Amino acid sequence: MMAASSKKELQDIIQYRNAYFVAFSAGVVGFTCFGWDVSLMGGMLALKSFQSYFGLLSDSPSARASLSGNIVSVLQAGGFFGALSSTYFSSRFGRKPSLLASAVVFLIGITIQSTTGIGMSAQVALKVLYFSRFFAGVGIGLLSALVPTYVSECSPRAIRGRCLGSIPLGIALGNMLAFWVNYGASLNISPGQMQWRLPIIIQIVPGVLFLFLMYFQPESPRWLVERGRYEEAAAVLAYIARRDQDDDAIVLTLHEIRADLVGRQNLSLISQIRRMGESKIIFLRCIIPSIAIIFQQWSGAIAITYYTPQIFASLGLTGTSATLLDTGIYGVVKFVATCFTLTHIIDSWGRKRTMIYGGLVQGLMMLWIGGYAGAHPNQSIGPATYVSIVAVYIYAVAFSVGWGFTPHVFNAEVAPGHLRQLVLSLACGTDRLLTYALAQVTPTMLERISYGTYLVFGISCMIMVVWVYFFLPETTGYALEDIKYLFEKDLILRSLEDAPGGRVFIGTRRATTVHELKAIDALSTDSSEVLKDLKSQSDGELVQGGLQKWDGDIII
Repeated sequence: MMAASSKKELQDIIQYRNAYFVAFSAGVVGFTCFGWDVSLMGGMLALKSFQSYFGLLSDSPSARASLSGNIVSVLQAGGFFGALSSTYFSSRFGRKPSLLASAVVFLIGITIQSTTGIGMSAQVALKVLYFSRFFAGVGIGLLSALVPTYVSECSPRAIRGRCLGSIPLGIALGNMLAFWVNYGASLNISPGQMQWRLPIIIQIVPGVLFLFLMYFQPESPRWLVERGRYEEAAAVLAYIARRDQDDDAIVLTLHEIRADLVGRQNLSLISQIRRMGESKIIFLRCIIPSIAIIFQQWSGAIAITYYTPQIFASLGLTGTSATLLDTGIYGVVKFVATCFTLTHIIDSWGRKRTMIYGGLVQGLMMLWIGGYAGAHPNQSIGPATYVSIVAVYIYAVAFSVGWGFTPHVFNAEVAPGHLRQLVLSLACGTDRLLTYALAQVTPTMLERISYGTYLVFGISCMIMVVWVYFFLPETTGYALEDIKYLFEKDLILRSLEDAPGGRVFIGTRRATTVHELKAIDALSTDSSEVLKDLKSQSDGELVQGGLQKWDGDIII
């Protein structure tokens, strides 16, 4: 059994190697830039050389916490504007050109950031640091809003979870590299400008690699269809699936995309915003990604990623090198857990279970850390201290399995196809806005309410588990154009059907299946003409194959 499974996995890798390379270029390398940048500053703020250069050592603890929050969060302010602008640029110019532009903006921001302070006073240098981080944040915001749409639209559904999983893998890789570069700089470079400047300069490497690799990648087939460029779209589908352009599966997939976009092509931004409220189902699918992002942020993961050294210090660890070492180990744990999730969990457990199990463990670990911090306010080292440190690592594993990984996949799947970029840009803008807010308030929360910070995050984790359990259906294995049927009828019943132990609540009742809903839809007046038109363009054997055959051959 294991040998057969391994053989099939190898065949899938060979068959879909072009799709994997697209996901690697956009997801892994692109989001390595993102993960690196968001994690870098937390470690740099712990360096005495950085604090001394920018005059932080002379500030009071509260003023230092406020300034630290400003330095970290200004990146997210730029990201907010970058994310919101992504819909306009990607709709007008395409996904690929917009991604190339995001890389250029990021590289300009990092280049300015790496030269901050040269030939200027500390006060001016701080202003330049703010500007450069804001400017790089615009590129990060563009990238983080565009990549999920691009990868989801270029991924065969058989491996879509893994392809979209390249995004959290890139974030975890960037987090880990940033943590260890900071630790290496603190250990091997004498205190001075280069101790904090070199980690910034090294960020240019993944940025240049992202720009280089994306140059050779194709445009999104769905964007090409939306622009009426059907031959190019068929060529991209053939490249992704490694089949002939006139292959039946390519023809059917192209027809399915065209059917989904009938009457929805070349929509203006205002028209897209209006269409978000055209029905309750569409509206629900449009707000779910933003709700998921809100819960992801309030699970506490971003706060820990940004301020890992400070959080370990709050648990009793002392010394810059010790806290940065533990931070580096935290990054390795997240990266390994994300790799394991990508290869073994996301497509076997599905989206729903990973969010339920991951969120539950996250909540328990946060509540433990909060309880420990409340019971030991003097930060003395004891056995429970090491248990709490292990709890941080377990939290990292749970986050990587669930809420650090799955929302990137789930959000791209659940967003309506004709509104996907707008919905994901709004979700990304929400992400940047909340990250900005949490980066601002986390140092103050840790200083003023200490253990209460962890309790807030722990309770939030429990709430988000309940939300997923009762209100989100499983999307694994469905074509992107079929996701809409999961929300059309019996949503709560279907969600409980898909939940572990959900049968306890529903007994013998069952939700209407997607195939049944598609059959009903095919018989309706509105869709019958489209279905007839599309089937008439296929060869006779495929038309006779029926709906089940048609579903099975769809690539994406």
